[in-house]
Amino acid sequence: MGRAEALAAALDRTGLGSILARVPAWRGVLALTYHRIGRPDGGVHDPALWSATQEQFDAQLRFLARHVEVVSGDELPLALAQRRGRHVALTFDDGYRDNYELAYPVLRAHGLPATFFLTTGFLDRPHVAWWDEISWIVRSSRREAIDADGWLSAPVRLGAGDRRAAARALVERYWSLPAARTEPYLDWLARACATGRADPAAAASTWMTWGMVREMRAGGMAFGAHSVDHPVLARCTGDAQALEIGGSVARVREQLGEPVSLFAYPVGGRGTFDATTRARLRDAGITHAFSFYGGHRRPGGHDPLDIPRAFVGPAISPARFRARVALPQVFARPLPGGKKTTASAPAPRARERNP
Repeated sequence: MGRAEALAAALDRTGLGSILARVPAWRGVLALTYHRIGRPDGGVHDPALWSATQEQFDAQLRFLARHVEVVSGDELPLALAQRRGRHVALTFDDGYRDNYELAYPVLRAHGLPATFFLTTGFLDRPHVAWWDEISWIVRSSRREAIDADGWLSAPVRLGAGDRRAAARALVERYWSLPAARTEPYLDWLARACATGRADPAAAASTWMTWGMVREMRAGGMAFGAHSVDHPVLARCTGDAQALEIGGSVARVREQLGEPVSLFAYPVGGRGTFDATTRARLRDAGITHAFSFYGGHRRPGGHDPLDIPRAFVGPAISPARFRARVALPQVFARPLPGGKKTTASAPAPRARERNP
């Protein structure tokens, strides 16, 4: 148990956590990021992406409903401008179908809103996301290690068990590559692990449909864009960034029949978006964009195109979740991390060649 987890547990045991939750110990907006609700199914998907079971999510919402004001994306600009109040924004990334099947009914039962950021290419052309595919390749391989072979700075041992450390290292390498080299990298990894590429049909029921999105919007949920194909935008050319951002914004606007002003950066760690990204967001009509490296937004002086979010994952105990909401300045402070791994910046590049 780490020091922060021990402190959270101590606060919970003494009852101080409950007291702090009622005291205005902080002001501003705490945005919490979820990905998947449910339990890992052992299929093609990355088991690290399940944020909570439906039962855990229900308990978290009960706590939030008692102690903070939960705001939707529609209400977020006003909440950010207020000098008083403790606001929590619930956000979901990517567009997984379990968000509709498991999270949405619980949100409705509690009368709470959430904001869902859609990777529109997954809805339009269901296929296996690159992070899911990397995880599947690593878990499916019978190899014990992967040679560097020009793509990596050193060999990667796959090891035993769930092989999450190996998958994490290979995801970090993906981050570091120019966008044009990511597909060749996945092809090489599939050969190096002797697995082949994941069958796109394995993702046939992974993603929401646009009908589900419209139903959730009518039920009070908010939606924003999350790119077309979920690249690391800072690794794309300016033209490619414009297509990724503008294309996703246009698709959500077309399906919902309303302007789209919210965006979440794919991956979202420091170094994954840049000045060009911001310019393309403004061109597309985005007014508020979310990063993903921890922290919360205090009143005043915020950067509307870098609103921090804190990760919610299955390893976060109930005590730690309550402490994060009660004292985000301690338990949700910015970490050197980004989406899907604990590294803040892309891994150093290996010696480049054309495999």
